[in-house]
Order: sequence, then C-alpha cells, then structure tokens
Amino acid sequence: MTEGRELPLPRERLEEQEDAILAPKATRARQSRGRERQEPQCPLRTDFQRDRDRVLHCKAFRRLTHKTQVFLSPEGDHYRTRISHTLEVSQLARTISRVLGLNEDLTEAIALGHDLGHTPFGHAGEEVLDDLVPGGFRHYRQSLRVVDLIERDGKGLNLTWEVRDGILRHSKGKGTILTADPERLPSTLEGQVVRLSDLVAYLNHDLDDAMRARLVRPEELPGSITERLGRTTGERLACVVSDILAATDLEREARILFTDETHQALHELRAFLYERVYENPRVREPFVKVRGILTTLWKEFTGDLDRFYGQIWPECPESLRSDPERSVADFLASMTDRYALRLWQDMYVPKRWELM
Repeated sequence: MTEGRELPLPRERLEEQEDAILAPKATRARQSRGRERQEPQCPLRTDFQRDRDRVLHCKAFRRLTHKTQVFLSPEGDHYRTRISHTLEVSQLARTISRVLGLNEDLTEAIALGHDLGHTPFGHAGEEVLDDLVPGGFRHYRQSLRVVDLIERDGKGLNLTWEVRDGILRHSKGKGTILTADPERLPSTLEGQVVRLSDLVAYLNHDLDDAMRARLVRPEELPGSITERLGRTTGERLACVVSDILAATDLEREARILFTDETHQALHELRAFLYERVYENPRVREPFVKVRGILTTLWKEFTGDLDRFYGQIWPECPESLRSDPERSVADFLASMTDRYALRLWQDMYVPKRWELM
C-alpha cells in the first residue's frame, strides 16, 4: 500500500462488494434515490443496512410480538403472531434474493418493515378501521405512515426511497398474485421478492396453524395442491422457492415470477384458506366483539379530543394533531391486542367496590 494513502471506509468496501457480487439488475446501495431528508452517510453501514437497523429497533416493530396473525388470543404457545410472520417473510425473501444475486440488505429492510402498520386483531381490525376512518384504512399505507410520520416522536425513520416503495407495494389482498400493473408492483426486484415471499409465508404458515387448531385435516387439502406443492409445510416452502428460482430469468425480464402451474396452485390454496379458515365462523366469531371494541374506542376518542390528547395519547406528535380522526386511527392501529383489550376494560368494565 502506498504510504499515506487512506484506507477505504467499511461502508465503501461493502459498496464495492455489492458492485462485484450482485446481479446487474440488483439494487445497489450507492445508487439509491436517497432519503427525503439528507443525512451524513454512516462510515460502517450501507444505507440499506441502516434502514434495516432502524426498522429492527423501532417501537412499532416490537409491538408486532403481541398482534394477531390469524387466531385471536390462542391458548397454545406455537401459533404465529405478526412478529413471527414478519421474520418468516424475511427468511424466505433473503434466501431467494441471495440465490438470485439481489441485495439482501434491501430485501431484509423491506421485509422487516412491511407490516409495521398492521392493526390489533389482524385483518379484522383492519376491516373495522377501514369502515370508520374517512378515506379508508389499509395496513400497507399505514406501514409507510409509521416509518414516515409516527416513529421517533413524529420525526419518522427517514428511510430510503427503495425501502419505502417496497413497504407500500407489498400487499396483494384477494387480487392477482402476479401483476403487470406498475402501480401495484414494487419498483425494485428486492421489493418484488418480498411481495411474493409474504404470500408464500402466510399461506403455508396459516395452513399450519389451521391444522394445529384442527380446522383443517391434512387429508382435506385438495389433491391439485398437494400434488403440485407438497404435503408438508417444508415441502411446500421448498417447492415454491425452487419454482421462483427456476421461473425467474433476470437476463430476460426484470420480474420475479412463478411458473403457471405453481401460480395456479397458490391461487387454489389461497381460496381454500379463505373458505376453510379466514371466513370460518369459529375464527370470525371473536371478531364481532373486536368490531365493538374498536368502534367504541373510536367514538370515545373522536368525540372527546381533549381527553384523547390529554390522557390517552399525550405523546401524540404535534404534526399529527391537525387531522384528529387520522391521529385517532394512528393510535388504534398501533395498539397490541392485549393493550386494546385492557384499555377497553379499564374504560368500560366497572371494578369491584373495595373498602379503603
């Protein structure tokens, strides 16, 4: 080494490694569109690594531990919660990105942040807020609102454009799994990987939980699904990941794809789960009460904003108070299942009289 020559920073070495190792169409940290508010770069980490760490350490991420995935307050310890789902999505997405030569750090940052805006009580809570909030409510838009406007006392996490884009466009709903609509498709290949990994994770793991809850028996799965995807969770995950890797040709097209046969089998599996699990009366019955809880809290808070800002959420950032109904929605969406239940009980369930 030439005497007096400065060594490159660790971040610069990592960026050089990305240039050397990643596929031509992968997203490189040094080519990021940047942040809404400019910041000095970290000497140790790339911008996408910083984003991953910011998501991992934020309060909204920790609250996912106590938010419902499918089953409300299950008795067993082995049912998924929103945090375990998030980690499973991250693991799947990182595996796919690594094999395809994509940016694993960007993939992980999107995966860890994709459900930060989810409500208590799973999609049932989302349905209630969508009915109550003017302009509607979608968890993927709320996830972006969390990282942009709510975290860090209203300062937001100031994530890169690529991570924010992947968070906003990860959701599929009941619509087409593979879409050519650029408005619905993430702009980066890494975001596309997370979008499909989210689907693969929740279909397989919700099915596993449904079997644990004895809502579905293994032999009840349609033959067209088991023959194409496999009979166990491990077989299905390995099949779909291998299928994505086989169907995706980044030299030909910048798209993350399934084969037609696997695409059809996943549509069938999703339809099967909606019929047997998501819309099952045993699963839906508790959510009638959930609607009552969230609706009551919504009316209470929007009807008495002085109490809401003074006692319920005094830490609400000033920047959010100009839209009171949206800030009430922010608070309700942020709650864990157990906090929502405890708050409702404290407010509306009378306590026993005790002599002092």
